[in-house]
Amino acid sequence: MPGKIGPVGGEEDIIKVLVTGGGGFIGKALCRALLELGYYVTSLGRGDYPELRRLGVRVIMGDIADTKIVKAACTEADVVFHTAAKVGVWGRYVDFYRTNVTGTQNVITACLDCGVGTLVFTSSASVVFGGRDICGGNEDLPYPLRPMSFYTATKARAEQAVLNANSPRLKTVSLRPHLVWGPGDPHIVPRLVTRARQGRLRKIGRRTHLIDTTYIDNIINAHLCAVKAIKKKSDTSGRAYFITNGEPIPVWDFVNLVLAAADVAPVTKVVSPPLALAFAGALEFTYKSLNLKGEPPFVRFVVHEMCSSHWFDIGSAKQYLGYEPAVTVKDGMKRLEEWMRRGK
Repeated sequence: MPGKIGPVGGEEDIIKVLVTGGGGFIGKALCRALLELGYYVTSLGRGDYPELRRLGVRVIMGDIADTKIVKAACTEADVVFHTAAKVGVWGRYVDFYRTNVTGTQNVITACLDCGVGTLVFTSSASVVFGGRDICGGNEDLPYPLRPMSFYTATKARAEQAVLNANSPRLKTVSLRPHLVWGPGDPHIVPRLVTRARQGRLRKIGRRTHLIDTTYIDNIINAHLCAVKAIKKKSDTSGRAYFITNGEPIPVWDFVNLVLAAADVAPVTKVVSPPLALAFAGALEFTYKSLNLKGEPPFVRFVVHEMCSSHWFDIGSAKQYLGYEPAVTVKDGMKRLEEWMRRGK
């Protein structure tokens, strides 16, 4: 039997864990961390993920919207980390709903049916973003009346379901990371780098907007801290927590740091916000009216993100979870640069 060590360890009754979405960016990193701590790890995802199998993860292939598959995956699990989600800024609402809402409801039901004691949900800080500046916002922020995207709308509904399910039988928490990045990132980093190399990146406006980001190791640490805290403090569960680096940074400074790590020239050209919104709206209209495949290269949600501040108070995560961001933006960029160099 594996020894119990590290930030989650010390409780001999926690032995088996399930990670939904184990093949994703956060899920895969979480699987690795849990294995290193000596846990038996099962992953539920659509793919086979041979890399996880080689590491020692039990891989179950299946759709999270399939109730039987989810229940089978939860059997014998002590803790479930629910990281699976449909992400993105484009697509059909029904598809986002199926994975993010129905899938989450299936996880909750399976946890209750199988006697799982702890559920840690990976949400997103964007569930409270309504297109306006958020400066040091805490967990008292309401969900916007008009969500900015299908992704944020369905993640908010999923988060509410998870928090409402909190009880002595099933203790739940929701973690809200913001703009997760680092080595292995399949979303933010490659998109920025590809578009910069193609000459398709422009600064939007000249105002300085601060944003929060989350280095991958920090959000993984938050997941581990959450399980430990739930076991020790009764007032930890039933809450949502913002998880970031706690280092607000001008949005285009962050973009240019990522580009520098990839040895790409910084973005210097500027377009006005009204022009960017008009261009994005035209692209969205064209893709919808012509039923084009894929997603537009530019959408209004991204324009709003680039033209507003969104950084958060992580005091609750520190107080209740014992979370501390261990990897700074500066150190994370060094690791990102090393990883990108190895990939060339």
